[in-house]
This record gives sequence, C-alpha cells and structure tokens, in this order.
Amino acid sequence: MKALKFRQYKKIIFLLDVLKLALTAFGGPQVHLTLFNKQLVHKKNYISEQDLMELNSFCSMLPGPTSTQTITAIAYKIGGPLFAFITLAIWILPASLFMGTIAIVLSQMPLNSPKIVLFKYLQAMASGFMIYAAYKFIQLFVTKRYHWALLIITAGLGIIESSPFLIPIMLILGGLTTSYINTRGVIEKPAPITNIHWDKLAWFFGIFAVAAIIGVSTQNRAILLFENNFRYGSIVFGGGNALIPLMFNQFVHYKNYMTGSEFLAGLGFLQAIPGPVFSIASYTGAMSMKEYGVLGQILGMISATIGIFLPGILLIFFAFPIWNQIKKFAPIYNAIEGINATSAGFVVVSAYLLFLPVPVNEENMLVLLGTLFLLLSTKVPTPIIVLACLAGGYFF
Repeated sequence: MKALKFRQYKKIIFLLDVLKLALTAFGGPQVHLTLFNKQLVHKKNYISEQDLMELNSFCSMLPGPTSTQTITAIAYKIGGPLFAFITLAIWILPASLFMGTIAIVLSQMPLNSPKIVLFKYLQAMASGFMIYAAYKFIQLFVTKRYHWALLIITAGLGIIESSPFLIPIMLILGGLTTSYINTRGVIEKPAPITNIHWDKLAWFFGIFAVAAIIGVSTQNRAILLFENNFRYGSIVFGGGNALIPLMFNQFVHYKNYMTGSEFLAGLGFLQAIPGPVFSIASYTGAMSMKEYGVLGQILGMISATIGIFLPGILLIFFAFPIWNQIKKFAPIYNAIEGINATSAGFVVVSAYLLFLPVPVNEENMLVLLGTLFLLLSTKVPTPIIVLACLAGGYFF
C-alpha cells in the first residue's frame, strides 16, 4: 500500500514538474530537450539520460512535435497511456490558451498598436536560444569524427534544401551509417515483436478519414481546421520550422482565413511564450474563425489544437511498445547515435534559418549576444531573460 501511494505521489510531482516546464520552457524543441535533461533527468531522476536520448531519437523519427512527443513518451514509460494523455494536456495547455487568447485579442486590436512594440527584440533573443541549443546538442551528441561528418553534411544539405522530406531521409541515413560502422556486418536477430496495438493505428487512420469526409461534405470551418491540423500533425517532420511555412501557405495564401500580417503577428507572440511551437495551431485556429465571433474563435482554437497534437500521441501509443522491443537489437541500438548526430545538424540549420530574418543592427546583436552570454555563463532563469527583452522592447 505504501509503495502504491509513493508511486502515485511521484506521478503527481512529475505532473507538477511538467507544468513548471510548460511555463518556463522557452526556445523551441531543441532547447526543450536540454531542459528535460536538466529537470527530469539530472534534478529529479525520473529516467536516465540514456533513456531520454533514446526517446528523443525515437520521437525524431516520427512526424509531429518532437519535444511534445518526447515528454509524452517519458510519461508513457512512467505511467502508461492515461498518464501520457494527462501529461500531454498539461504540457500544451498554457501555450495553447495563450496563443488562442492572443488571436482573439488581436482580431479586435489594430496590428500597429504600440502595445505590440515590446516584442521587437524577441526574434533576436530566440535566435540566441537556438544557437545555445545547437551548442548543447553538439556537446551531447557529437563525440566522434564520423559524428562531425554527419553533422556537417546534414547542416549543409539543410541550408541548401528546405524540403521537410529531407529530415526523415537524413535521419534514416545517419542511423544506417552508424549502424554499419559499429556493427561491422554482425547480424543479430531480435526477439519476435509482440503486443502490437493495431487499434491505435486504426484510430489514427479512422479519425483522419472521418474528419476529411465530414469536412469536405459539410464545409464546416471548425471541422476543416481539425482535418487540416490533423494532417499536418501526421506528415510534418522537423517540428515547427517545417510546420509554419505549410500553415502560412494554407491559411493565408490558399484559403485566405487571415492576412499575412495577422499570421506574422502570431509568430512574433510565439517567440515570447514557453511550451510547444505547435501551439501556433491554437492561434491560427482562433484567427481563422474571427468572422464567427468569440465563441466561434474558441471552437476554432480547440479544434485546431486537438487536431495538431492528437496524431503524435496516437503514433506514440502505437510505435512505443514496438520501439521498446527492438531498441536493444544491435543495428537499431547502434543507429541511435547516428540519428542524434544528424538531429544536431538540423538544430544547426534551425539556428541559421532563425538568424537570417533578424535585422543586423546594434540593438539586435546586443540582445542575441547577451542572451548567449547569460545562457552559457550564468544561471539566470529563462523567464528573466524573456522579461528583460520584453522590457527592453517596450522602453527602448
């Protein structure tokens, strides 16, 4: 009985830690991993660092929001499917509520309002966070000469070619490379795979098909938003960096649900909040329903949020038990380091792409370098850095 109560208490503490991360994890999925490593591994010891890196490699191979899937997979490992659902809800709730609320407010406020000027330094700050994340990823994952080769090749191709399909291709090639190098042709047979949850895969395809059919036949915008976001959550590799241009083309250029300025304003606010980058869907969902009033916008926010995050967790439920059975199979186990080194290359690409649109001026470079200095040399909490940038934008 005492052991059961202790496990329940530990789960509650874990959920509180997830809430803390949801309120403080600024900087996108690459930075999120370093925070997971600090809070959930080294500080609280819920899982080992090796387990975290394995789960991140596993989630990197799936479409959807990688950091969200990683923290969901950690919860699945600790407490099973229901606990994973609760963890997912806590992780996405603050960012999604904020982004949906901002969309409702902005639909009533001119975008040239002076109240928005306080966000002018956030892109430079976010670029500093991403460069820091690239540095930490390289520290964690790039330890051998062929790791450096994978990183450089991946980063070069990622800068030249922006296709989201490059990400799964390079992850697979990176895994195959280190698997070949480390196994030297040794073939080991894994144990037969059991306990495959085909029902989770059936739910995945069934929900997508039903939403598509109902959406096309009724042209109900809330259902169409759910279907669009469910599709993106099912096919997008590489996180928010790959999702955002797809959403821009879909909701601004193709469907005219919002203006380009409205979409870009949402991106500006996205840089200012902690939590998953995929919460941009909460913003686009609410903004796409602005002509239906506040209640319609709330419905759009909920529909889009569920649509974007649901595929990822269904894929976790289906694939995680399989992964757990095959990850110790020598070729799979040895492929993990290649996947991680390739992931580090994509983090370098993200850092480069996020820096490109930052205006090169004295103020922005000071913010970027100051952010890097604080992250590398001090223990100043992330929210303090963000608040300082907001204050700088407002007063200067």
